Amino acid sequence: MVETAVRVIRRAEPRTTAQVRFPDGTILEGPVGTPLEEFILAYDGDQSRQLPERVPVVGAIVDGTLRELTMPVTRDVSVVPVTMDTGDGSRIYRRSLAFLLTVAIGELYPGTQVLIDFALPSGAFFCKVRGHEPFTPAELEQVKARMLEIVAAAEPIERREIELAEAVRLFRASGDDDKVRLLQFRHKPYLTIYTLRGQVDYFYGYMVPNTSYLTLFEILPEEDGFVLQYPRRESPTIIRPYVKSPQLTRVFRQTEEWLTLLGIEDIGHLNMGIRDGRARELVLVNEALHEQHIAHIATQIAERHRDGLRLVLIAGPSSSGKTTFSKRLAIQLMAHGLKPYTLEMDRYFVEREKTPRDETGEYDFEALEAVDIPLFNDQIARLTAGEKIRIPHFNFVTGLREVGEEVQLSAEHILIVEGIHGLNPGLVQALPTRQTYRIYVSALTQLNIDRHNRVPTTDVRLIRRIVRDATYRGYSAAETLARWESVRRGEKRNIFPYQENADIMFNSALLYELAVLRPLAEPLLLQIEPRDPHYIEARRLLSILSWLTPMDAELVPDNSLLREFIGGSILRDYTPGLY
Repeated sequence: MVETAVRVIRRAEPRTTAQVRFPDGTILEGPVGTPLEEFILAYDGDQSRQLPERVPVVGAIVDGTLRELTMPVTRDVSVVPVTMDTGDGSRIYRRSLAFLLTVAIGELYPGTQVLIDFALPSGAFFCKVRGHEPFTPAELEQVKARMLEIVAAAEPIERREIELAEAVRLFRASGDDDKVRLLQFRHKPYLTIYTLRGQVDYFYGYMVPNTSYLTLFEILPEEDGFVLQYPRRESPTIIRPYVKSPQLTRVFRQTEEWLTLLGIEDIGHLNMGIRDGRARELVLVNEALHEQHIAHIATQIAERHRDGLRLVLIAGPSSSGKTTFSKRLAIQLMAHGLKPYTLEMDRYFVEREKTPRDETGEYDFEALEAVDIPLFNDQIARLTAGEKIRIPHFNFVTGLREVGEEVQLSAEHILIVEGIHGLNPGLVQALPTRQTYRIYVSALTQLNIDRHNRVPTTDVRLIRRIVRDATYRGYSAAETLARWESVRRGEKRNIFPYQENADIMFNSALLYELAVLRPLAEPLLLQIEPRDPHYIEARRLLSILSWLTPMDAELVPDNSLLREFIGGSILRDYTPGLY
């Protein structure tokens, strides 16, 4: 006979404490209503001897949901600290730092508006001011000193929800016309605002609890503006030396000119344009500007071809539209009487057994060493010299190189090679610089939510990829998000360090594209359930898309770069070849 254990059920009094469980099994207990920050500080203090370099905690994932450290703990919860070396942690720090900047400038120079324009790869926002001449170095020192003063005072950053109508009145009174425009299209009846030293603002996303967290930053003068440096995710405890990015800055200024031409300054303006029946016009003019720039690049190549240019290298991060760009460039080159021939760098992969491995032991197909550099250079030299050669074919199933087709180029041919290593100086060694032309293609977003809230370039590319992967590869949004971190690591290692080596940059972003992508991406992101590890990221992307008025994809021309991701491209099955 099996004895059954007797379970004792008894009446209990309401608990006055709550427990917080950390990933390593540590459980801390405190009074109900204690801010999450206090539990984190207690836990961090216990762990300090075990951590050689403590990365600041700026938020937390509570039972699978991202939360601020000011959240009162009212029940037992599981908590994962969010540090500055994570995507969410890095965004929380940068966002809070931007608020600190605007408050300091508001106190020193009342009536001056701050525009956080775009991000630079060395870890900085490029900023400008309105209502004041560009700051002098002495004035920037004053701004920095005021920011440090506020940091030392550990001023609280307070969060509260207000009715939407009240928010509109508040921002209209403060002259924040960008936020007033934006809020016309908000469907929720409330808005979350933040207050620091009496200044109220809206920021898209969470903040640190107080200014004492914001010790790492630098301010430096830059042409017609300044840069606000912040710690990069890869080095969260230091500010790296500032490195100018003249090519990138130039293309952002070009995009700013395009936005001015179209009369679109931010997402609020775009929503107004769609509402007022300008959608078709915005699409057609933006596409015309793209075509104009591609034609300009083709003209430069044609002129240099007369002086011996034979090879065009195209590189850029994932989901930048490189494939469609290459084909549209080829068409423009044909209009100059040239014969473009495209050659895939993938043909020159070393055989599988010789492929380098990454730090996890997996094959690293994105490393430069995964390409047979000697063979690539030998065949590039012979092709451009007019020799007949047999180019290889790489079998991705067997991991072996096979014999490909015979190719011979004439004097009218221009060789186009697209690949992630196109700007790496170690790739092409067989041709002198004057015979090569390098193009960097990326979706360099500059249409922001408002003056203080950017739409990161990375997010636009990620949303493009989610839609494309679902359209052409049958991947779910969760599967795309699972691969994204690895993709980003490869970009940071193999593409971004060389982007300034480009002869020219092409911004493949279209000001209207998020409005088109919204109705396509939303259903995919909504399929990700709360228990999925990518749920937080999906909710963040959905929040960005929620600010946009949807636009009909039928308005997108069939040769648009956007068609590479949403489908219906007339160029999808077109391959420039030998003639």
